[in-house]
Formats: sequence, C-alpha cells, structure tokens
Amino acid sequence: MLRRRLMLLMVVAALSSCSAQVSGNPVSGDSETLGPKGPVPAGLDRFYGQTLTWRACRPLAHDDESKRTFNDQGVKCALLSVPLDYTKPDAKTITIGLLRKQATGAKVGSLVINPGGPGVSGMTAAASIAGKIEGTELAEKFDLVGFDPRGIGVSEPRIRCLTDPEMDSDRVEPDNTTVAEEETENKDFAAKCAERSGGADVLANVGTRDVARDMDVLRSVLGDEKLNYVGYSYGTRIGTAYAEAFPGNVRALVLDGAVDPLEDPVSQAIGQITGFDKALDAYLAWCAPEESCAVKDETRLRQLLEGLKKQPLEVGARKLSASDATTGVAAALYSDETWSFLSGALTALAKGDGSQLLLLADLYLGRDTDGSYTSTMAALVAVRCVDEPRITDRAKVEDATRRIIEGTKDSFMSATDPPLPALDSCAFWAVPNTSEPHQPKVDGLPPTLVISTTGDPATPYTAGVNLAKALGGRLLTYEATQHTVFMQGDKCVDDAGTRYLVDLTLPADGLRCKG
Repeated sequence: MLRRRLMLLMVVAALSSCSAQVSGNPVSGDSETLGPKGPVPAGLDRFYGQTLTWRACRPLAHDDESKRTFNDQGVKCALLSVPLDYTKPDAKTITIGLLRKQATGAKVGSLVINPGGPGVSGMTAAASIAGKIEGTELAEKFDLVGFDPRGIGVSEPRIRCLTDPEMDSDRVEPDNTTVAEEETENKDFAAKCAERSGGADVLANVGTRDVARDMDVLRSVLGDEKLNYVGYSYGTRIGTAYAEAFPGNVRALVLDGAVDPLEDPVSQAIGQITGFDKALDAYLAWCAPEESCAVKDETRLRQLLEGLKKQPLEVGARKLSASDATTGVAAALYSDETWSFLSGALTALAKGDGSQLLLLADLYLGRDTDGSYTSTMAALVAVRCVDEPRITDRAKVEDATRRIIEGTKDSFMSATDPPLPALDSCAFWAVPNTSEPHQPKVDGLPPTLVISTTGDPATPYTAGVNLAKALGGRLLTYEATQHTVFMQGDKCVDDAGTRYLVDLTLPADGLRCKG
C-alpha cells in the first residue's frame, strides 16, 4: 500500500460510538443476505447470517487515500457488525468497513485481501488493486473484497492515541536522552490510547486473534463456504491466525511478505534493521553511477542526518527532523521503483530543501494534506501490544537492547535511531496480551502459497521460508529488492498466484521468479 502511495506521489511531484459515521443523509443501497455459510460457532448465528447493504463508498471516505480510491464507480461499500468480544456475543458490537469490486464473469468466490500494517486500510488497498487487475482472470472470477480491520479506517470505534498537533509535535521533538524521559513519554502514550480509543475493553479486542474471527464472519456473510485470502506483510499473520483457528474453512491462502510465526520481537527488529540496510546498500550501488544522485554514499547521508539532529530544517511552517528524514529514506526503500524519487529527495536535502523527504515521512506516518492523521500508527502499536508478550523486567529490556545493538552493529538504521533500554508503551498497556509467537497448529489446512522476496527490506526472505514450512505450504521465491509482489504486475508471480487461486494448482516446487 505504501509503495502505491509513493508511486502516486512521484506522479504528483512530476506534474507540479461504535458504528461508522456516514456524512450527509443516509444513502439507500442494495441489501444482500447470503449467509450463513459453513459452520457457525455457537451463539453467533445473527452475525454469520446478517444482511449487508451495499452502497456508494464516497460517503465513507475519511482521508486522502479513501477520497481518491472510493470515487471508483465500480466499487460498493458496506458495514459488517461483529461482537467487540467474541466471548460475549450478546454484549457490545462494533462495525467493520467493507469494499467490494464484483467479478465480471463466472464467479469462483470472493477474494479477501489485507495489505498489512497493522493499521493499513484494506478497503483502500482493494480499490487500488481492483484497478491493477482489471481485465485479468482474477477480476473475472473473484469478487475482490477489502476490509478495514477493527480499530482502523472506516471501522469503528477507531484506535486513537495522540491528537494531530501532538503527532506533529512528537515528530520534531529532540530524541529523549534518558531512559526515564523515554519511559515517561511511553507511559503517557499508553494512557492516552486507552482514554481516547474507547477504553480497555476496546484495546483488549483489537489483536490478530480477533481480526481472524471477524474474517470468518465475513466469509459466511459473503456467501462463501470456504475462504480465499491474500495477505501482505502483517496480513500474513492474520492469514496464519485464520488458518490455525479455522483450517477447515480455508480454500486458498496466498501469503506474501511473510511474518515468521515463531520469531520473537528482538529477532524481528534485527531482521528488519538488517533488511533495510541491505536495501540501502542496493540503492546506493544503483545511485553511484547516476549523475542525478548528489548523495552517493552512506557517509554523506549520515552527515546530512547528523546536521538535522543538531538543527531541524524549516519546511514552510513545519520542520524536517532527523527522525522524519530517516523515516522518509526507509519509506522509499520499500521498492526500487521509488529509488529515483529518493534520489531527488536527497539531492534536494543536500541543497537545504527538506520538503520531499517530509512528504515521504508524511505518507508513511499517515499524515494527510489537511494535517490530520489516519489511525495507522496508533493501531500498529495497539495491535502489537496485544499480539506479543509485554516486557516489564528491566534486565530483559537491557538484554534485548544489547542484542539489537550487537546484531545491527554499524548499520545505518541503528546508528541513526539507536535504541534505549527503556520500557516501551506496551509495558504500560491497559490490557494483557492475547497472543504470542508460536508454532501454528493447522491440522486439516489445505495447501497454501507463500511468496517471499530475496531482498525484502521489511520482512526478510527467511521469514517466508519458515512460514511455508510451518504451514506445510509451497514457497515461491521472488528475486528482487522490494516488499511484496503479488498482483503488482510481475507476470511470473501473478500467473502462479492466479492458477493457484482459480484452479488450486500450486506452482512447481522451488519456482523462482526474477524481478
């Protein structure tokens, strides 16, 4: 999703309550009752068999991305009702936003997608992907369906932590120099999340475990006996959780840019820092012979960022901090398609213009053109805090910090944003975790397809290898430097994924596609 946003940004630069709130008067739509389908857990009949009303998406648009993508006349939106707490199905309910582009021919079923994050809108992602696959066999045979996971985007209640001014201020504040200062800030953040998101009961039920259960309700309501699903990045964790909870309800799973189900947070952090460093090396190797590149080596890049640590750069009424500059660089390393834009942004920075790097950071952090923020960053923290065990033992925090520093010695990302041995926000979270890394138990799961990219900066290639093994699935290797690939125009990968989704024919064992 970020990659698509960055490509749009380059074009622009080159050319110069617990229910969703719908603006304006209620809009009539087409009511549809297709469920219940497949097994229905006890006490959930009214959710699995509910009626959906499909209507124009535009009234649900709430940020820059949805305002662009929801204008497509070929898509329709609806609101799904699910329990806030599945152990209390007769208590409080919440709403999940849905977007659908219907199949153009003889339908195999629905194809549900999640673009990752956690915190990224599946509705806007589905609208974007629908345009990319128009005229293909997938568009002909599947209704493409995106949903905003609970707490995100159109879904309500939405996770909220910092106000827009607080987010802006946080981005330009100097890095905390002491553990105590860092912990005070993290504790304050956790308290604001609980206060502004609807209370502890909301935060306790926003984890991947709960999203997987929502997805089974969605499967039934869409009229599908079995689920067809494509998950990118963190979306692979949702797919894995679904496979474990409902293995018999799966028809096909494509998991692209995998999260290792067994990897602990420290190892994951080391893998990501190392991955982005390798992507930076690849970018600089590409940049070196290019005349348009003013920043051709890591030494010069570090010098520029050190200058920003001493004095943030004014960009109109705002400022570019070293933290934002690092975020902007990382954002552009998700795909080699955005390297040319990064080159221009760094060239501008060397001349005292930080506007392009600030735009990159804004896109990554979910800041819209009107200065408001999406729920992406808040949801990312909220989901992580209930998906992984909290660490409150200071000795363990110090050991984790030491491991990260030693495991990423001399790396660019670690040097520009060194970790402090401080308790993070999750240590002060209002509710306990509901999941943790573990070996999935997926007896009865049909064959799945895992796609892993050799130069993926965000989810290392080995994570895909490990996930395929854990699920007993087939691994497809993509040789390139980018994060995720399926349904993005690579013929080799798209053909393999299409045959699997349409015919359930897996690609040849050991298949490698080259970017």
